[in-house]
Amino acid sequence: MAVLSKIRERSMFLIIIIGLALFAFVLDPSTLGDFFNSNKVNEIGEVNGESISRQEFADELESYKQQRGGRVSEMQAVKAVWNNILRQKIYKNQLEEAGISVGEADVWKELINVPSVKNNPQYLNEAGLFDESKFKQFLADTKENNPQLWSAWSNYMNQIKTNTERNAYDNLINAGLGASLKEGEADYFINNTKLNTQFIFIPYSSIVDSLVNVTKSDIANYIKENEADFKVDESRDISYVKFDITATPEDEAAIKDEVSKLLEDSIDRNKQTVVGLKNATNYKEFLNENDSDINLDENFKFKKDISNVISEKVFAGSKGDVFGPYKDKGFFKISKITEISKMPDSVKASHILIPFVGSQAANNETTKTEAQAKKTVDSIFNLVKRNKAKYTEIANEVNPDGTKGKGGDIGWVNYTAAFSPNFDADFANYMFNNKKGDINVVKTKFGFHIIRIDDQKNAQKVVKLVTFGRKIVASEATENAVFQKAEQFALELSKERRFTEVSKENKYLIRPAVGLKVLDENVPGLGNQRQIVSWAFGANTKVGTFKRFDLEGSHIVAIVSSKVDKGLSPVNKASARVKPILKNRKKAEIIRAKLNGNTLQEIANSNNTAIKTGTNVTLKSPTLSGAGSEPKIVGAMYNAELNKVYKGIEGNRGVYAFVVTKKELPIALPNYEASRKRIAQSRKGLNYRIFESIKKATEVKDYRANMYVSN
Repeated sequence: MAVLSKIRERSMFLIIIIGLALFAFVLDPSTLGDFFNSNKVNEIGEVNGESISRQEFADELESYKQQRGGRVSEMQAVKAVWNNILRQKIYKNQLEEAGISVGEADVWKELINVPSVKNNPQYLNEAGLFDESKFKQFLADTKENNPQLWSAWSNYMNQIKTNTERNAYDNLINAGLGASLKEGEADYFINNTKLNTQFIFIPYSSIVDSLVNVTKSDIANYIKENEADFKVDESRDISYVKFDITATPEDEAAIKDEVSKLLEDSIDRNKQTVVGLKNATNYKEFLNENDSDINLDENFKFKKDISNVISEKVFAGSKGDVFGPYKDKGFFKISKITEISKMPDSVKASHILIPFVGSQAANNETTKTEAQAKKTVDSIFNLVKRNKAKYTEIANEVNPDGTKGKGGDIGWVNYTAAFSPNFDADFANYMFNNKKGDINVVKTKFGFHIIRIDDQKNAQKVVKLVTFGRKIVASEATENAVFQKAEQFALELSKERRFTEVSKENKYLIRPAVGLKVLDENVPGLGNQRQIVSWAFGANTKVGTFKRFDLEGSHIVAIVSSKVDKGLSPVNKASARVKPILKNRKKAEIIRAKLNGNTLQEIANSNNTAIKTGTNVTLKSPTLSGAGSEPKIVGAMYNAELNKVYKGIEGNRGVYAFVVTKKELPIALPNYEASRKRIAQSRKGLNYRIFESIKKATEVKDYRANMYVSN
C-alpha cells in the first residue's frame, strides 16, 4: 500500500522524466540506426557465421517452457534453450564435415522401436504384435485431422533424427578413444616402478612474506603468460543495503488486540451481534467473514502436530474450549476444540482396485463404466470379504497399480501422509476411522476399492481444532517509515557522498554480490531478482551508479562497485589467486640461493636441516614422508639418473634437493591387456567432454544480453 501511494505521488515526476528521455532520443537520431539495425534487432547470436534469429529462439523458448510446465524460471529456460540450439548447430557442422546423414528410414526404424509406440495396444494386431500399418494410418489420420497433435509428433520425430545423428557422431568419436598394448605396458611400468630416494625439503613458509614483494605488474605479466587460465566473462559486482519492512512491537500489539476481540461475541456499529469463535458453529463462514489468513483445517491433530505454545492446554481441555491469542510461526492465532477422538497414528492396509472410464486409475485397457465397475466390485467383495486367500489371489490378478503381485498390500501409512494432497481423502478416511479387520467397498477418484484394514498402531487421543490466524505484518505507518529511510539513504548518495561512508554513519550493513553474470537472476541474499542484475548490466549503468528497488517485504539501495569486461581477468580480481603462486616463486629463488654444496649432506649442513628418506615411492602414490603429496617432485625423481644430486626443484610446499638411490622395475607381465583396457575405459569415460571441446573450437557470438538487459 505504501509503495503504491509513493508511486502515485511521483506520477508527474515520472511523466517529466519520460518526456526528457524521449526528447534526448530525438536530439540523437543516431540511436534510430541502432534501433532499426536488423542485425541487432533480429539476431540472438551466431554459430560459425550462421545467424540464430530472435524468432527461432523465441519459438524454441516457448516450446521448452510448455514442456517444462512452468517448473523453470525465465533465465533457466533461456540458458537451456541457448545450449540446445548451440548443440544442434555445432553438431550439424560436424556431421556435414564427417559425411554423416540420417534418412527417413533411419528415423522410422528408431520411432517404431520406442517402447511407448511398440507396446501401445492401439497399434497391435490380433496376435498382439506391433502392426506398422496401423501406426502409419494413425499418423496419416493425425496429420489430416489434428494439426496440434501432428505438430507434437513432427517435433518428436525431428528430435529422434537429431539424437540419432548425434549418437552416430559420438559413436565414431568413441571408437577412436581406445588404447594400444604398448600404452598399457608403459602405463604399467610408470605407475609401478618403485623409487628409493634421499631428499632435503625446505618449505616456502621458512621465508617470511615481508622478504618478497609481488607487484601489480608481476600479476599482470603472469596473467598474460597464462591467458587460457584467466579468461573471464563479463561480470558485475554490486553492494547493497537492505531495508526490511518488518512489524514493530507496536504493530504486533495492535494485531494481537485485533485477534483477541474475535474470541467473544461483540456488537458492531449497526448494533448487530457479531459471533465470536467461542460461540461460532459455522467455522468456514467465521474464518471467511473475519478474513483469516489461515484456511479451515478439518483433519484430526496429534499432540505433536499442535504448536507447543498451546499443545499441553489443548490436550488437557474439552470440546468447545478456546485458546489464545498466541504467537506461532509468524501469526497471531486463536483456536477452538471442535471434536475429540482416539485414533491410530499409522495403518497397514490392502486393497483391490477396479477403475472405470474417467477415473484417475483408468488406462488404455479400461472399458468399464462406473455402473459396471460397481457391479464388478460388489461381486468380488462377496467372494473376498471372509476369504484372505481369495483376496490375495484376485488383488494379484486385477490390480492395475504397484500392489499387483503383493496381494494388494499398500504397507504402513501414517496419518500425515494419508491426509496429504498426494493421497486420496476417501481412502484415508476409511483407514483411520474404522477398526483392524474391517473390510468394505469405498469409491475414490481412482475407482472402486475393496479396502481391508490389516493392522493399526499407536492409538491415542486426537483433536480437531479450528484456528483463526492473522499474519504479523508491518502497518502502513511502519511501511512508510522504512520507505522514507531507504529514500533518505538514496538521497544522501545523490549528493555524491560515498556509499560506504553513508552506510557507516547510519550503521547500515553493506552486503556484497560478487561476480554477477549478464544472464544471472539470483542475487546472493535476495534470491531471484532478475531486475537488479538487468539494471547492473544496463548500457547507462556505470561503476558508482546506484538505484533503489522496491521488493516484496523490503527496499534495496544498490550500487555497482566493480565492472569486468569479457576477456582477461583484471589484476585486482586475479590477485588472490596469483599472488600466492608468485610469492612462492620468489621464495624459491631465495631458497635456491641457499642450497650450497655438492652433496646432500653439504646442502643439509648449510641449511641446518636433516636428510629425509623415501622408500618404495611410486608415481601412482606420489607422497614423500614428511613433505606430503608432491607429484611434480616424484615425477622428476622418476626421470632422474641414479646417485646424481639434483637441487632447486620447486614442489607444492617447498624447494627440494634429492638423490635417487634405487629404481626397482616391476615384474614384466605376459601381456598388458588389463592396463590397456583400463586406459581405454578411462578415455571413454571422458566422452562427455566431446561437445565442450568442439564448442571451444567454434566461433560463437552471443547477443542474448541485448534482449534481456535493460538499457
